[in-house]
Amino acid sequence: MGRFVGRTRELAALRQHYATGRFEMVVVYGRRRLGKTMLLTEFSKGKRCLFFTATEKSDTINLAEFSRAVAEFFALPGITFSSWMDALRFVADHARDGSEPLLFIFDEFPYAAKANPSLPSMLQQLIDRRLADADMTLILCGSNQGFMESEVLGESSPLYGRRTAQIELHPFDCFDAHLMLPSADAEQAVTFYATFGGTPYYLAQIRPDESYAENVARLFFDPSGLLYAEPQMLMRQELMEPALYMSVLDAIASGATKPQAISERSGVARQSVGRYLKTLESLMLIERRVPFGESLAHSRKGIYRIKDPFFAFWYRFVSPYIAAIETGSGRAAAGQLVGSQAFDTYVGDRFEDVAMQWVQRMGARGELGFAPAVYGKWWGTDPIVHEQADIDIVAADAEKRHLLLGECKWRGSFDETQALRTIERRSTIIAGDAQKRYALFTKRSVSAATAKKAESRMDLLLVDAEQMFAGECHSA
Repeated sequence: MGRFVGRTRELAALRQHYATGRFEMVVVYGRRRLGKTMLLTEFSKGKRCLFFTATEKSDTINLAEFSRAVAEFFALPGITFSSWMDALRFVADHARDGSEPLLFIFDEFPYAAKANPSLPSMLQQLIDRRLADADMTLILCGSNQGFMESEVLGESSPLYGRRTAQIELHPFDCFDAHLMLPSADAEQAVTFYATFGGTPYYLAQIRPDESYAENVARLFFDPSGLLYAEPQMLMRQELMEPALYMSVLDAIASGATKPQAISERSGVARQSVGRYLKTLESLMLIERRVPFGESLAHSRKGIYRIKDPFFAFWYRFVSPYIAAIETGSGRAAAGQLVGSQAFDTYVGDRFEDVAMQWVQRMGARGELGFAPAVYGKWWGTDPIVHEQADIDIVAADAEKRHLLLGECKWRGSFDETQALRTIERRSTIIAGDAQKRYALFTKRSVSAATAKKAESRMDLLLVDAEQMFAGECHSA
């Protein structure tokens, strides 16, 4: 098991509920590979903890394994239970009699509950009748998001209303992902994040003694590579119709951004494609974006993109070479990737995500001069030059009286003066009379001349990748 990093907010939430001195039921869920078990293992350290992980086996086997876990925890060798109710009642009674808090972690709860659908009802009865006054924290954890949301959190679940908190685990942002790659410099961190995303399991496969190209060739472009077939495996584990979902992802990765185009390119019927898109959104694999200032529910300008960088990279650069990889030519294909215009453009697009994550972190720390409540990107027609334009980063307070507008450049060199002029001109399209600040996010430091110009301005941030990861920026 690798070094535990990140998850500070989740750990703080778990500790807060554990310390109340009363019964707590916390639901932890999120798709596979995000480190739920590792989070709970870290949280359980130093605590009186019964930790049980169900498996995708029969109810009889899961009950027998739970009996062994209970017997070992309470130092009662040979104890067995003939039913889940007897076993859970035994734990509940000991939780009430204990002199110190009890932490009971039921990991992969969906496996056990699918094998025995009455488990949620049993827990509900115990919570209502025996655990209301117990100093016990029950954590139900699962990777099957649909099950956890419907059968544990949903209104139709027997457990509805019993949970005191829920934590949906998300992938790391680029900065927490960097904690798993401490030897990577800022540019490497962005490139690795654009490729592996923020899933801890994927990041843990990176070998620091290998170059980026060597890691990618070994993990993605080899039939035996650990991440070569990962997207298909996750689809098969999570979804009933994996082939259709993979077709939708392929369509989005190849440039289809509207439901009609996604339907035509994927072969999924137009009247059904919305359901597939909604499911992929719930898994945090894709997202629907609308221009800043427009309603997510009502805007007709919404577009879909692959949200998770790992999946975006895989469908953009690995999927087209499946045949070559299967016939042993994968490493040659990987060798053409690094330094190609397509790859640099792709990383530049993901750099916008990194810049937004930095803005959100600075906003949460109160370091932007105002309190952002809304974040996004704007695109549309520039009325001055009558052409399509965009603003990469927009952050505003709730009343939209203060805005930060940013431009992102992942190129080694560009016209810095023109970039600043462009963002200032375009800001008038959406900003109105708001107080505006500008930001230029760059791969490397801007020129000395641009830095000097910024010294006399109170409304300009110059932030390069290295400064982002140092938690600093140049603000005049």
